Amino acid sequence: MLIFPGVTSLDLIGPQSVLATTSDIFLIWKNKNLLLSDSGLILKPDTTLEESPKNLDVLFVPGGPGQVEVMRDSDVLKFLADRGSRANYVTSVCTGALVLGAAGLLQGYKAGTHWAALSLLPLFGAKPMNERVVVDRNRLTGGGVTAGIDFGLTLLSALQGERVAKVQELAMQYDPHPPFNVGTPEKAGPDVTRDAITWIQAYGVDMIGTAHAAKEDMQKYTILDR
Repeated sequence: MLIFPGVTSLDLIGPQSVLATTSDIFLIWKNKNLLLSDSGLILKPDTTLEESPKNLDVLFVPGGPGQVEVMRDSDVLKFLADRGSRANYVTSVCTGALVLGAAGLLQGYKAGTHWAALSLLPLFGAKPMNERVVVDRNRLTGGGVTAGIDFGLTLLSALQGERVAKVQELAMQYDPHPPFNVGTPEKAGPDVTRDAITWIQAYGVDMIGTAHAAKEDMQKYTILDR
């Protein structure tokens, strides 16, 4: 699991909570210094890019406002392109899909991401899908933030079977009933959606500019199509 300064904590913690008992999980970053999530949680990487196993069963990238800087970081993108070329599963939640795209790992694949970033996926040769979890061959991509739990259960089913995933879903009491049921723009309507977009923009996240710049650099990263 790649982590980085400004990662959205639930993008990471949702899947990690589902998968915690499966096998070894590496929290990977450029160094092992403490870093802050977007909500102020302190996270500690335990593995550097260089220390990461060459052959990962699952490569996972969360999203968050910090992904803008990650998409500009050639060392991280080269790492993802390399590990992604051999991983059994290449995965993301939320705007982590844009990072995978910048590393050249979504060309020719269907993919999901946060609803506010869906229109950027074609820049990286991906087909955007407005779904909670998108599975296309060995690419598993989740929608925004809370979709990380749905994503984690889907991945757990692929790794260890449906029965194990069902038991985990029940053990977590994952039975969401959102109090307002406005979790998509279609359900929320234009007024609430406009306020949500304003809130996202107030984060100071230039996803559009960064995505276009990353598209220009994408050819630098060579991957093997599985």
